[in-house]
Amino acid sequence: MNSIEFVGVTKSFGETVIINELDLAIKKGERLILLGPSGCGKSTVLRMISGLESVSSGSLYLNGELANQVDSGDRSIAMVFQNYALFPHMTVAENVGYGLRVNKVPKAQTYQRVGEAIATLGLEGLEDRLPKDLSGGQRQRVALARGVVKRADFFLLDEPLSNLDAQLRGQARKELVKIHELYGQTFVYVTHDQIEAMTIGQRIALLNDGVLQMLDTPYNVYHRPANIFTATFIGSPSMNIMETQITASYLELAGEKIKLPGPWLEQLKNYGQVPIKLGVRPEDIRLTKKASGLSVPITIKYVEDYGNRVGYYFDVNGQEIIGIIPEHRYEKGAHIHWRLNSRKWHFFDDTTERSLGYPQWPEEEGKE
Repeated sequence: MNSIEFVGVTKSFGETVIINELDLAIKKGERLILLGPSGCGKSTVLRMISGLESVSSGSLYLNGELANQVDSGDRSIAMVFQNYALFPHMTVAENVGYGLRVNKVPKAQTYQRVGEAIATLGLEGLEDRLPKDLSGGQRQRVALARGVVKRADFFLLDEPLSNLDAQLRGQARKELVKIHELYGQTFVYVTHDQIEAMTIGQRIALLNDGVLQMLDTPYNVYHRPANIFTATFIGSPSMNIMETQITASYLELAGEKIKLPGPWLEQLKNYGQVPIKLGVRPEDIRLTKKASGLSVPITIKYVEDYGNRVGYYFDVNGQEIIGIIPEHRYEKGAHIHWRLNSRKWHFFDDTTERSLGYPQWPEEEGKE
C-alpha cells in the first residue's frame, strides 16, 4: 500500500507553475528524500502533504484516501523545520510534549512518551533547560523528539540539519535513520544536500523546475542516472559530459576511434551516425603513460591535490574534463593517456538528454 500518492498534481501561484503534473507514490514506512536545487519545488511538495499548501489540480492520497480537501489539523503528520521552531519560554520536556497536551493526551501517556522520546534522542539530563541554554545540535534533537512523540503516520522534515556544522550533521544523519528504524513511520525528507539524500534515503525523488527527474534508490540514481540533469546533479565533482557519435562499430572521441564492446554496440544500435553524449564520472577515469586501443592522448592542464585524492584537468574535444585518482602521479603539462573503461560509460540522447540505457554484460546474465 502506498502511504502517500500524488496523481497528476500541479501547484501554481497565479500563472507561475511550481509543481508540474507530479506522479509520485511513497511507500508505507519508507524514507523518501525530496532532493533538488533551491526553487525546484521540493518544499512545496512537503507542504502539500502537510496541508499547508493546497493542490491546484490533480489528486493527493494519504493512506489511500483522497486528501485534497482534508485540513492540516486532521492529517496524521509531524513536522520538523530548518529553524526548529521551539518555544523559548518552555523547557525541553515541555517543548517535546506540547503537541500531546494540545491534543489532550492523558498525562500518564504524555509523560511516558515524552520520556521515551527524550531517551531515544539522547536528551536525558536536559529536560528542564530552556532552548537558549542548548547547543544547535541539542535544539535540533529537541525538535526531532517533538516530532517523534506524536507517533504520526507521516514524519515530514524540511532541511532539519542545515543549521548544523559538518560533524553534527554526520551524527544527526545516523540518528534519523535510527529513529525511522525504531518507529517505522513514513519519512519524507527535504534537502538540497546530496550526501544527506544518499545516506538517509531508501529512495530519492529528484526534482528540477517542478518536474520529477528520477525516482529510485540512491545506488541507481548515482550509477544509472535517468538523464543528464540527474547525472550532473548527483556526485562531486559532477559527471563529465562529452559530445561524441558512433560510426560503424567505433566511438569517435578526441579525434580517436575507440572500438565499442559488443554489449554497447547492441545497446546503441539505433544511434549510429547521430550526435550523442558520453558521460563519465571523475572517479571512473584512469590515467596512464601507455597508449592502448581503449585510450586517448591528453595533456594535463591543471592539478588539484585534495590530500586523499588528486584531481587532474584536461581537455577533450574542447571540453574540460576532470579525473580523480588516489595518488599524485603527474604534473601540469604532462602528456599522458586517458584509459577508457567501457563499463563505466553513460550515454544520453543529444536532444532529450535522457539516458540511452545500460547493456547487460555477459557475467550479469541471469542476475536480478
